[in-house]
Amino acid sequence: MKIVLPQDVITIIDRLESCGHEAYAGGGCVRDSILGKEPADWDITTSASPQEVKDLFSHTIDTGIAHGTVTIMCGKTGYEVTTYRIDGEYKDGRHPESVAFTNLLSEDLKRRDFTINAMAYNDSQGLVDLFDGVGDLKRGLIRCVGCASERFSEDALRMLRAVRFAAQLGFTIERQTYEAICTLASTIAKVSTERIMVELVKLLTSDHPEEMRAVYESGLSRVFLPEFDAMMQTPQHTIHHQYSVGEHTIHAIMGVPPDRILRLTMLFHDIGKPQCRTTDADGIDHFHGHPEVGAEMTGQILHRLKFDNDTIRAVKRLVRFHDLRPALTKKSIRRSMVKMGLECFPQIFTVKRADALAQSTYMRAEKLEAIDRFEELYEEILADHACIQKKDLAINGKELLALGLPQGKQIGQVLDKLFAKVVEDPACNTKEILLAEARKELEQQG
Repeated sequence: MKIVLPQDVITIIDRLESCGHEAYAGGGCVRDSILGKEPADWDITTSASPQEVKDLFSHTIDTGIAHGTVTIMCGKTGYEVTTYRIDGEYKDGRHPESVAFTNLLSEDLKRRDFTINAMAYNDSQGLVDLFDGVGDLKRGLIRCVGCASERFSEDALRMLRAVRFAAQLGFTIERQTYEAICTLASTIAKVSTERIMVELVKLLTSDHPEEMRAVYESGLSRVFLPEFDAMMQTPQHTIHHQYSVGEHTIHAIMGVPPDRILRLTMLFHDIGKPQCRTTDADGIDHFHGHPEVGAEMTGQILHRLKFDNDTIRAVKRLVRFHDLRPALTKKSIRRSMVKMGLECFPQIFTVKRADALAQSTYMRAEKLEAIDRFEELYEEILADHACIQKKDLAINGKELLALGLPQGKQIGQVLDKLFAKVVEDPACNTKEILLAEARKELEQQG
């Protein structure tokens, strides 16, 4: 099997081999190349020690020297070169107690997580595939190298990585590998929140985010996202829904593009429903207040999962307003735009359509038509250059000061009143009209 290596990788491997060392492209870059995908990174594994690698190349960075990794810079591009190694005992389910370097490629490959990630290649030796990674690629299987329980006991994050790879590649997790995940799921509690967050985002933004179902069924989410378990276990006895809250959520996630903010929004848009669920005398479920409750819960969960503040703010806002259904008039839409904030737009329409399509077919056409009209009016308001933000008022605080209003909070209060007037009637947003209104305020206060 021939893999076309980048010239920089060929140069690095050739240099190492010319000095008596073994060197191969290894891991994910080999897997992606066989699948016909463009690798995001090219990693190299070698029998040379880190110091020997550093001695052979002029520009290196000690990116993971304790674990045998040196980054070789070729221009502005870095290539990680890692010495063959044997990991010591994993007592904490996260890190080996020790790392020993070896000159045997086979020892290095057998410590890898999955067969599809345990292949190596160079032009002189061709493909080294000791665990039938190529066969598993053809079969569409995620299978651990060796004993699955041992691999997951070494690093519990590998369990979530198995689901993530299945989601990214559209593969199935091999039976014994999946059974080991179910048995050891609770041990993912040993893994740092930051590492879990990275894998969760990769899974959600994959081509198969429905693998969130496997995260639940295997018991993984019970540890780091128990709120999702509650959603999966909450029915929706209403004519508007055909799935549980969790299944509706999975279908909604599948209904938006693989954008980080949009996928997170759909994951959390109904997170408040289990807490808000009530059932009336006719057996019909209601979820009053779930967007507001859900927005607060979303902020708490995203903070717990160590997401950045910008992401938390954006997702919370979309969750808060995902179910807002303003009257379909320009005046009402302008008010909604002010209430929601322009940061919600235009993503809110994608969110609302995915939500509607993941519900039952009852009134689906009418719901989608209302969303379309909402968007049309929004676009018309933008085209009208209507004042939707206070900064777009025809006057500002300096002009109010010039009228004689005193410096302080009164200026802000008057601007708020003027802004509210303009939102109700955009034609009022002229300097003459607003100054006249401001004079009336001044006279009333005088």
